[in-house]
Amino acid sequence: MRTHQIDWNARTYVMGVLNLTPDSFSGDGLRREHAPAPLEIAHNFIGAGVDILDIGGESTRPGASSVSETEELERVLPAVRELRAHFPEILISIDTFKAGVAEAALDSGADIVNDVWGLRADPAMAPLVAERSVPVILMHNRLTPNSAEVRERLGGRYIGVHYMNLIEDVKTELMISVGIAHDAGVRDSQIILDPGIGFGKTVDQSLELLNRTDEICKLGYPVLIGPSRKSFIGYTLDLPPEDRIEGTAAAITVGILRGASIVRVHDVKEMVRVARMTDAILSSGRPG
Repeated sequence: MRTHQIDWNARTYVMGVLNLTPDSFSGDGLRREHAPAPLEIAHNFIGAGVDILDIGGESTRPGASSVSETEELERVLPAVRELRAHFPEILISIDTFKAGVAEAALDSGADIVNDVWGLRADPAMAPLVAERSVPVILMHNRLTPNSAEVRERLGGRYIGVHYMNLIEDVKTELMISVGIAHDAGVRDSQIILDPGIGFGKTVDQSLELLNRTDEICKLGYPVLIGPSRKSFIGYTLDLPPEDRIEGTAAAITVGILRGASIVRVHDVKEMVRVARMTDAILSSGRPG
């Protein structure tokens, strides 16, 4: 199996985002009018050096409408099948918290489950991951609609989100997800953690969480970060999503310096270069 050949700690792996939605916060939803086909985007990503294609059919931006399982399946399954047929060696991740969607995507060729609710939204998800023995990304998430503020130019951000101790609370809640996984029979070797930058965190909390990614890494699992184009960058630099590439590059670099193994990005060509350069700097002068 493709994922059995991956050492998540060997280098930084780049996950490219394929949003099969009309309302992605980043402006790249592939179901919007005149959007390029997923196959075209995937081809460009692979040519740029992407390691994983992350396919999602439901927006998680603040204020987004929920999507039924049927509609989500209609969005993602054709893309999973097409990409698997054309790119048999590439890793494919399915971005969903619904076990039914994850199961169908795995049957269609996906390799990894990316659950933004850390196995807490659907009780059938953890047993599915255990049965299929696939990697699972467990993300920390405190999304609540009433804590979101949306501005037309900058998009949504979270305000008034309270943590007793940001890092300790995130670590504790991530380990609750790990416990759910263990109880279902998921092995430690399958687990990847995502601190959920921007998900139920204010701008300042997202900045702090990114800067302290190393403390999440100390939990002993590979860590994925997903700061790409997010509102904490936009509100810090006063820039809309399409102008956040430099901010994303800075965030990705800091995340790698703090120990992240996987970076989830929209601008694949540029962020592959950032990751490779950062890895080269970090490995220079080291013995062996």
